[in-house]
Amino acid sequence: MRLTAPRVVPAAAESWTEEQRAIVEPMLARGPVLNIFRTLLNHAAAAKAFLVWGGYVLSRKNTLPPREREIVILRTGFLCRAGYEWTQHVPIARRAGLTDDEIARIKLGADVPGWSQPDAALLRATDDLHREQFVTEPVWAELARHFEERQRMDVVFTAGQYTQVSMMLNSFGVQLDEGQMLDSDLKGF
Repeated sequence: MRLTAPRVVPAAAESWTEEQRAIVEPMLARGPVLNIFRTLLNHAAAAKAFLVWGGYVLSRKNTLPPREREIVILRTGFLCRAGYEWTQHVPIARRAGLTDDEIARIKLGADVPGWSQPDAALLRATDDLHREQFVTEPVWAELARHFEERQRMDVVFTAGQYTQVSMMLNSFGVQLDEGQMLDSDLKGF
């Protein structure tokens, strides 16, 4: 975590406006509202727009299967040193079929043993996007051997969305939700 306290304080439920309540109402049906969303409530218009695009990236409309999508999300979060993002998505990645060993190897990248060719291509593409904001020709060709065009587009969309999310989390100082523990590899960032 880069900050030990929020720069943008999450909106307290007792002070939510009608507009803010309308944004979080669907979330309340699933449980407590996460700190990321309570923070975004401070800018309701942006929160509404953010939820539409973020909803696409996390939906079944995204042509990447959930497991592959989570590889891209976790690698992006780790490269951005976004402790909150990593912490939220590790359980999601497990539900999507990633093992604890695979999750640990995501931190190490594509060149460690054990990755399938498609998984390594996803990791390399995510690294390219993080480093260059561009998928290099060799990596694009590697992706093309395993993923159709719309899936390759969704790799870029997913990495881009979670780069933005990581920037917001890090810059706004969004703190972990109650009961969560920060991965030791992300302490001190």
